[in-house]
Order: sequence, then structure tokens, then C-alpha cells
Amino acid sequence: IQELLRVMRTIDDRIVHELNTTIPTASFVGKVDPGQTCKDLYESLMDAHTSRERIIKNCISQTSAVVKTLKEEREKAHEDAALLKQLRKEQTKLKLMQSELNVEEVVNDRSWKVLS
Repeated sequence: IQELLRVMRTIDDRIVHELNTTIPTASFVGKVDPGQTCKDLYESLMDAHTSRERIIKNCISQTSAVVKTLKEEREKAHEDAALLKQLRKEQTKLKLMQSELNVEEVVNDRSWKVLS
């Protein structure tokens, strides 16, 4: 999932470049509608942010369900080392996804500051 998010964050990583290439210079003002171009960039950014947040929250939800199930199973089988190992692995994954949500917030804020 981290690789997918990295690829999906390309628009945010390249926001300055996107602005420089979409807003026309004085010689091209008549050929390109800067208002529409900025609107398109804004909508692309919004779509990217929305889809990434949805993906992260979906992963958090799924991983939380797995952690809950494993905790319930562990209550029944205290001595199962493999179960405990799987539970720890899923808890680590859940924490990673929750931290990705925080990273997403920082990335989004940075992009909006550049855009405004």
C-alpha cells in the first residue's frame, strides 16, 4: 500500500511544477484559459486527496477488523505463539496505516498552501 500511496502522491510532490506548466506566461494568455486550467488542477488535487484518504481509511477498517478477530481468538487460546505473532504483525500494520493518515494530512496541507 505504501508504494501505491507514493505513486498517488505524485501530483502533490510535483505541485509547483504543475502550477508552472499550467499557468500560461504572458505570451500564451490568449491561447489558454488560466481560470479553467487552475480549476482542472484544483479538481485533480481534490480527487487525488479524496481517493488516497478513502484507500487509507479502508485499509485501517479492514486491519482493525482483523486485529479484533485475532484478539478474540487469543482470548480463547492464550498459549498460541503463532496467533500472538500474527496479532502483533496486524497491530503494527494498523499503526502504520494510522500514521499514513497523518502523513496524508501533512501532504494535503502542504499542497493547498502552495496552491493558494
